[in-house]
Amino acid sequence: MVPAFILMSSPVLAQAADPDWNVRLKRLEEANARLQAEVQALREQAAAQAAAPIPVPSPQAAPAAASAPDDLTLAAAPVAASAPVPRQTIGLSPTYSRAILEHTEGVNDRTLIQLRARRDGQLDNTVTVSGRVVVIGDFHHSNRANKFGYLMRHPTGNNQRTFDTQEITVNSAQLAFTFNPHPDFTGYVEMLYDPEQSFGAGTLTALTRNQVQVRKAYMLWGNLAKRPIYAAAGKLDVPFGLQDSVSPFSNSSVWHAFAPLAYGGLLGYYDGSLSLRGMAVVGGAQFRSANMPVDGTAVPSKLNNFAIDGSYTVRISPDTSFMAGASYLRGSAYCQPYPVQHFGACSVAVPAWSVYGRLDAGRLRLIGELSRTTRIWPGTRVPDPNNPLSLFPASRVSAFTVGARYRPKLVDGLRVSAEYSKFIPGAVGSPWHRQDQLTLGLAQQLGETIELFGEYVRVKGFVPLNFLSGGNFPDGSTWSDQDAKSRVVVVGVKAGF
Repeated sequence: MVPAFILMSSPVLAQAADPDWNVRLKRLEEANARLQAEVQALREQAAAQAAAPIPVPSPQAAPAAASAPDDLTLAAAPVAASAPVPRQTIGLSPTYSRAILEHTEGVNDRTLIQLRARRDGQLDNTVTVSGRVVVIGDFHHSNRANKFGYLMRHPTGNNQRTFDTQEITVNSAQLAFTFNPHPDFTGYVEMLYDPEQSFGAGTLTALTRNQVQVRKAYMLWGNLAKRPIYAAAGKLDVPFGLQDSVSPFSNSSVWHAFAPLAYGGLLGYYDGSLSLRGMAVVGGAQFRSANMPVDGTAVPSKLNNFAIDGSYTVRISPDTSFMAGASYLRGSAYCQPYPVQHFGACSVAVPAWSVYGRLDAGRLRLIGELSRTTRIWPGTRVPDPNNPLSLFPASRVSAFTVGARYRPKLVDGLRVSAEYSKFIPGAVGSPWHRQDQLTLGLAQQLGETIELFGEYVRVKGFVPLNFLSGGNFPDGSTWSDQDAKSRVVVVGVKAGF
């Protein structure tokens, strides 16, 4: 015990002896005790939770993978409103890429694919990168040596010999960039490597056929969320016909005959049902299927060609719709005189028209298309009266396609198809009268990025566009042959991102 005189002689201890100070000390001790009790309670609660077993959620069936849409231009992947995807500088959009790079569907509908994709949130990145590689293995048999009529492989004379040929090769490789410099503007550049369908000379391994080209490049103005009107300018597909195929790999005869690619400017209207498009096309011989005389030459130096197209879609039920349309092209590819040569000069323009339709009914798709020139093709008549082939008159050019595709319920992503198409450039009885193609197809979609496919193709007739009616042989004969028949089996894979 401390003596009282010591407490009184020390100022500090004297304050401690003050009654008010003792009250304060007591309050601090009580608060400290409460805090210690709360800490101990929290420790006991944490220990109890750690010792408790972790609950296991009841098993649920995994959601089935969404089947690939039959119309590649319709699908917009659902995005949860509670989890918006942040805008990135460079990104990917597999749904959009599959639609924009597919060569059998949406052929001349790329601008609308892009406008719908921007509206539906599939192109939120500043730059969207798309790519695809198509690798195939095939077997060809012809009853005529060196004459193979299958149009997905040309020029056949330099690459396919005798009666049988086989290959494993790259059919095509694509790399595309879609960029958004402004909410109302979209830029697009697509690079293509296609040695099998290149117009370069030589064999499949020649450097002239193994070039990478800028296949399409244009600027697109439009915003479907604001207005139904849009415009585009550059190197793009001309709005003429449907040009689509239900086959997984092979394009139709109508596409080979009439699908134009050219420099020009496009103006369009689209409200979800009605589609109207017009395009001013640079004259001369363009990249594909458009040729308009320019002062008697094929030099593309005047804006004197054009195309117009209109279609309307009726929604019959939630899963059934029907679309019908018609097109007109002022200068088609079929205007060269004899002897016919690719991209040759024309003396007169030969216009063409097209009518088409498409029915989507649940898992079934049906398509039909007919295209025809309004005038005769001068080069389909041999002008030399001493040549027996001069007996055949000049002819208009026609092509048509009918096809069906079905998605069975048995396997998700499976598609089976059958398509018949025909190219008719010459008079009945002429060696260049017609070439038709029957294609039976089977495809299996694996998610959004890869597809396996196989086709059986039968082709009757051998009618190459270059020197179709002759003029390349000293005796005046033609290499066109109505009795030539080809049979093709092709399997392959499309892989993209």
